[in-house]
Amino acid sequence: MNRPFYIVIEGVIGVGKTTLARLLQPRFDADLVLEVFEENPFLPGFYADRERFAFQTQIFFLLSRYRQQQSIRRNSRPLVADYTFAKDWLFARLNLQGEELKMYERVHHALAEKVLKPDLVVYLRASHAVLMARIAARDRPYERGMDPHYIESLRLAYEDYFATYDATPLLVIETDERDYVLYPEDLAYVEGRVRTALSAAEVRARVPLDGETPPADRVQHWSLVGEFLALTESVGSLGAALSAHPEGASPAVDEALRASSERLGRLQALIQEQPS
Repeated sequence: MNRPFYIVIEGVIGVGKTTLARLLQPRFDADLVLEVFEENPFLPGFYADRERFAFQTQIFFLLSRYRQQQSIRRNSRPLVADYTFAKDWLFARLNLQGEELKMYERVHHALAEKVLKPDLVVYLRASHAVLMARIAARDRPYERGMDPHYIESLRLAYEDYFATYDATPLLVIETDERDYVLYPEDLAYVEGRVRTALSAAEVRARVPLDGETPPADRVQHWSLVGEFLALTESVGSLGAALSAHPEGASPAVDEALRASSERLGRLQALIQEQPS
């Protein structure tokens, strides 16, 4: 990449995206961009009466996020953010209808063209039960009466959205069994996955357009890097298996170890094939 990287952490309310963004920021020596939702004066009313306050809430968020995104374009350092501009549309589709939705979509489309796309989106996935438990644990006043059915509809909307997402490189991480606040090994695992995905995104960005023939040495370089990234992915899976089975002996550990060994062998073979 010829500019500092821009990583976004995404997920449903309560999944832990802001927490993870804060934890990754010093590890990547990056600036932090957090969604400013407390300043939305319509938010408490929205949670109490979604139909009445939905349009005001969405438009305020849309313009607030757009204003913040303009500062991102001028940033000269790596960035870790806890939201994408595109996700605002997802909420609008869930909360608005009729003429209000049409008006919102026209404004969103006009603004989205001027927003910088991230280099990597990390989607944190969690079950409904885990989301509700995390929301209850953080105990924000305006979330105490949150409708569980709304959270589930939002979770499903996120699942549908990211099932076909192709606007940027995407990394999906399951979080039900991971606590990167309490367990350093879980945070290290997530960090490794993010670094691997970010490196892979950088390699893909350098691939020539259709019809172009890359130099032979760059083809070899991409093969090495691709095999190395696959190896780090396998090692990450091995680390996760060992964290889940600290005794060491389990089918999951054996399978992850076998996959890591195979990837290491392939990388060694490619290195030996390189001209000295």
